[in-house]
Amino acid sequence: MSRPPFALGLYRSVTGLAAPAVRAALKDRVRKGKEDPARLNERFGEAGLARPDGALVWIHGASVGESRVSLALARALKTERPGLTVLLTSGTLTSASLVARDGAGEVLHQFVPVDTPEAARRFIAHWRPDLCVFVESELWPNLITEAARSGARLTLVNARMNARSLKTWQQWKKSGAWLLDRFDWISPADTRTAQGISAITGKAHPIAGNLKLEAALPAPSPGALSAARTIVGSRHVFVAASTHAGEESIVLEALEILREDHSDTLLILVPRHPERATELGDLMRRRGVDFARRSLSQAPGADTPVWLADTLGELPLWYTLCGAAFIGGSLKPGIGGHNPIEATMAGCAVISGPYRDSFADVFDAYEAEGAVVTVNNAAELASAVEQVWRGEGPSAEAGEAAVRALTGNAMADTTARLLALLDSKGAP
Repeated sequence: MSRPPFALGLYRSVTGLAAPAVRAALKDRVRKGKEDPARLNERFGEAGLARPDGALVWIHGASVGESRVSLALARALKTERPGLTVLLTSGTLTSASLVARDGAGEVLHQFVPVDTPEAARRFIAHWRPDLCVFVESELWPNLITEAARSGARLTLVNARMNARSLKTWQQWKKSGAWLLDRFDWISPADTRTAQGISAITGKAHPIAGNLKLEAALPAPSPGALSAARTIVGSRHVFVAASTHAGEESIVLEALEILREDHSDTLLILVPRHPERATELGDLMRRRGVDFARRSLSQAPGADTPVWLADTLGELPLWYTLCGAAFIGGSLKPGIGGHNPIEATMAGCAVISGPYRDSFADVFDAYEAEGAVVTVNNAAELASAVEQVWRGEGPSAEAGEAAVRALTGNAMADTTARLLALLDSKGAP
């Protein structure tokens, strides 16, 4: 393996020296409830599980969205290759809970180690992956370096990078090219990423399709859906899904506007990170807004304007229940938006803010089909929701047409390519 550029060598040295500070920072995150204290050693590359015999595929995705893709990909691999061991890693408590719930008995899960040389080396030495699959945009230099040194095959699948990330790698082009050259296969999910990676590496990396289009959310249980419909009744209802800090105030202001003409309006508020529930409860109390909290088994009364859905994995329920869905992460810059496809597949009309760089290709298709209303503030959001209620907004059918325009055979093609790479290493 060729020597890394000076900047990457410097990064490796600095992260090695910073290991004690990283350890202290993680312990502080434990105190803040952002790390699992019982599994903190995993973050330093110390395995919490034994490595099974035989071939092992390691798939890494940062958070919830990537973990869903990882699970779908793991199932596809195991369908084609029964008995294959798949290890999933992620970096958040929410994603760990998702994998524990939806992947129990199918995959192993560990928290991804911090990107220090020793933690990365320890992780790779224990798990000895035959094939390493990085999902979307997780380019950790030490992990990639140690994996490549181990002789494993490396892939970057469903690669999605926003304009800011690509600009950063362009500024560090030698380092970016060296890291990307460690991968045996790169499959961009959109045109921007394909062009950006090709420009950095000087090699063609054609689009391979978007795996998120085939990693659908599970349908809600009939019992949960029936119970929720009984609670909501005939009220005017809309969902604000995957919201981030700063967006909830705008959504609550839109709710106040809607309740001027529709006093029965119910907002189902689904924060991207359920652990923000206390913070959001404080926000609503300051605004004098009554709410019921789903995680405490509370149901909204007839006059309760907000149902705070601070639970994991129930978005299919809320999308199926509502006709109008605002997709969060899009009213504030720097987040990149979230995937609207789950809402469409559940029959929801899609409303979004203007900041959705991470899903530009998806929203471009939605725009082309007239399947999204773009809003900039509370008044526009309230107007868009009312438009959907009147049956004049973008239809779910338009969204389905956009999804059809985007869909390829990405999962099957990716699965075949990964298994071919696994076989080329000579793994059993």
